Amino acid sequence: MSDLKEKTKTGFWRGLKNGLGKTRGRLAEGVGNLLLGEKVVNDAVMEDLETALLMTDVGVEATSVIMEALADRVGRRELNNTRALHAALKTELKSMLEPLSRPLLINRDQKPTVILFVGVNGVGKTTTIGKLAKYFQGQGLSVMLAAGDTFRAAAVEQLQSWGIANNVTVVAQHQGADSASVVFDALSSAKSRNTDVLIADTAGRLQVKTHLMDELVKIKRVMSRIDEQAPHETLLVLDAGVGQNALSQVKEFHAAVGLTGLVLTKLDGSAKAGVIFAISQKFDIPVYFVGVGEQIEDLQVFEAEPFVDALLAEDLV
Repeated sequence: MSDLKEKTKTGFWRGLKNGLGKTRGRLAEGVGNLLLGEKVVNDAVMEDLETALLMTDVGVEATSVIMEALADRVGRRELNNTRALHAALKTELKSMLEPLSRPLLINRDQKPTVILFVGVNGVGKTTTIGKLAKYFQGQGLSVMLAAGDTFRAAAVEQLQSWGIANNVTVVAQHQGADSASVVFDALSSAKSRNTDVLIADTAGRLQVKTHLMDELVKIKRVMSRIDEQAPHETLLVLDAGVGQNALSQVKEFHAAVGLTGLVLTKLDGSAKAGVIFAISQKFDIPVYFVGVGEQIEDLQVFEAEPFVDALLAEDLV
């Protein structure tokens, strides 16, 4: 492995471990006890583990699935001590997240690939878009941004600043302009310029506000006038700190616009990152990226194995 790749891999691991620190700390109240020597697995140990999972918003359903699988192995005498239980927990968690670990693929023969971003206020949509633009540029792809969040006062300026930083064209109109019109103009421009990827921002909205959700449907309908398949990806950005409320957001946005992927942000500020396991039990929607900090490199491709390894990192429990 080259020095650059090794450095990137090391940075990814360190960033993920640091980002998941608060969740790992809360898990340690129960999971950490599994590493204190090789104690016998008894009811008290299992109860501590179950409590720790629930405390990090893994959710009742996912926790039940995990605990039943572990209890079955304990019953068959496959797990002789708490260290073996800890290892088995890692295996179960990775298995649970593996279906969510699918790459976001760009069809270079289909220009532009349109990615529509949706989500409630304050989850970090605009910042995530800026980071993702840089990510695609690193793959040698040309990128254009559509400032479809015409409601929030600073949203257009924020996206334009990302455009300047990444040397990316941002299609925008004045505050209060019709969001669908902005996205339509951007798609027309991206198509005429043969741009590889168009990323469209939208206004933050509560999932329970029907008229605002209808606006997203309108944006999709307007896109289809230019490209029947657009948007090719519709990504929901979720703040890890909201815990179980994330399930409601996924449900309502998916019903309205048909989500194709998720981005889980602000893991570095949350002790509730376990919600990703709850999501895995309810929805067959991949998690493409996770955000573990403010820097551009802190938006990382989601992979089940390193995620769980970082969550249960023994040297930091």
